[in-house]
Amino acid sequence: MSQYFELGEQTLWNPSNGAARLFLRQVSVFEAELGLPSGIGPMRNDDCQIDPAALKTFVDALLRQYFLTSHRILIALSEGFIATVLVLAERAGVEAGWPTDSDAPEDDRRDVQVPADASDGTAGAHLRLGRLRVMSHELSRFMGR
Repeated sequence: MSQYFELGEQTLWNPSNGAARLFLRQVSVFEAELGLPSGIGPMRNDDCQIDPAALKTFVDALLRQYFLTSHRILIALSEGFIATVLVLAERAGVEAGWPTDSDAPEDDRRDVQVPADASDGTAGAHLRLGRLRVMSHELSRFMGR
């Protein structure tokens, strides 16, 4: 058995039941953390519809939150989920709003890791974003339609 994440009649992802169930539980966690709907609807009869406008807002907020933290545990817990969402967004025709230096004034950093290391800060955040792009492209190969 498998489930379908769809945009209208177009299948964006057809994961196994277990992968879909875990992903949807993570969606709920990140919706609560961000205080935003994801645009990823409930699973009904093995079908989940995607709202691209809401997904765009959600993806942009995920990327900004990821960019603003230097907390290693939060980064580790977020990366796989964000990479998966980025694949769905790309397949839905949603252009991700990748953060830039102007999106992250130093006084707006959140959940800073203590002790800090040399990779903290904007330069380290850009390196992580690059790693996230690579991860999402690689992951796309394993997300069957």
